[in-house]
Amino acid sequence: MLAATDGILYPPRLSLEQCSSEATAAYKRDIIGRLLGAAGEEPSSFIDLTGGFGIDFMAIAPMFRRAVYVERQADLCDLARHNLPLMGCQHAEVLCEEVTPDSSLFKDHFSCILIDPARRDSAGRKVALIEDCTPDVCTLQEQLRARAHYTLIKLSPMLDIAAAVRALRCIQSVHVVSVAGECKELLLVMGQQDVTVEKIPIHCMDLKVLSSEYIFTRQEEVTAVARFYPSVIPVAGLYLYEANASILKAGAFKSICQHFSVQKLAPNTHLYASEKLLENFPGRTWQVEDAATFNKKELRRLLNGVEAAELTVRGFPLSVAALRKQLHLREGGTAHFIAASLADNTKLLLKVQAIQPSLIFNPQ
Repeated sequence: MLAATDGILYPPRLSLEQCSSEATAAYKRDIIGRLLGAAGEEPSSFIDLTGGFGIDFMAIAPMFRRAVYVERQADLCDLARHNLPLMGCQHAEVLCEEVTPDSSLFKDHFSCILIDPARRDSAGRKVALIEDCTPDVCTLQEQLRARAHYTLIKLSPMLDIAAAVRALRCIQSVHVVSVAGECKELLLVMGQQDVTVEKIPIHCMDLKVLSSEYIFTRQEEVTAVARFYPSVIPVAGLYLYEANASILKAGAFKSICQHFSVQKLAPNTHLYASEKLLENFPGRTWQVEDAATFNKKELRRLLNGVEAAELTVRGFPLSVAALRKQLHLREGGTAHFIAASLADNTKLLLKVQAIQPSLIFNPQ
């Protein structure tokens, strides 16, 4: 979208690195649209309190009659005044202001607020707690709830989800967003009513994979009982699954077993097995072609004629580099092996074939 628009000016590299992608911006737009639709509220006004390069603002602002872009860095405000009209946001109000609890920004009421606090301290170091981000959403939360029915809070996927939810009140839902297998954003929806932390729905979404959304609660995860694959060498034709990055980040390791009727290989091996292909599993899928324990005779048979291969380790005591050296396998080739542990600590080397998912998400 930006690349196809003539005249766009770009900020320094750090601001580009911190901004959303067009895909994740479109997902935020979808969340806000669904929230306001469910509440029966007209999308009349919107404010982005941490505008940055404006990718999120460009995606969301056209939904609203009034749209306010706020940024504390004057150079980014200058870019916004130039770029936003080119991107169809002629009605945008650009304000250069620091967001504080007593800010005049909180004198008006908005349909929705977006805030994306910076995850670095004054020395440029990454921070781990929501309280250390700038601005501190914890100190602003009363103002946010008072001035909008919903506030969408964008955080780094490196932050601890449970700690962030505990630090805030009235979190209605959590969205962990990955794109093509890489976790990109943690989104918290703040509303007006308190929700028991254990019952907050956690949406795990990969924006590139068919049927990739998985929703669970912490209560469901705690009470779920994982079934484990029998401690035998998997038969050829067995299907293996690895949940997408957003599910792994959210920690849905057991509830996914019950939801999809799959068996976990081991408590700390986040791979799942089934005898039938699950076309809607939210993640990567492989089919087992052959397998062996790490008995030398079995390994020779499995690796016969293979000099180079793709190698993956899951719940296994060696790194890919160390295992590659032990097996005398170069990088490359068409074969793919996964080294993993079973529940009884049996170590396996699995020869697998990837089953490619369909791609459906288009942010345009």
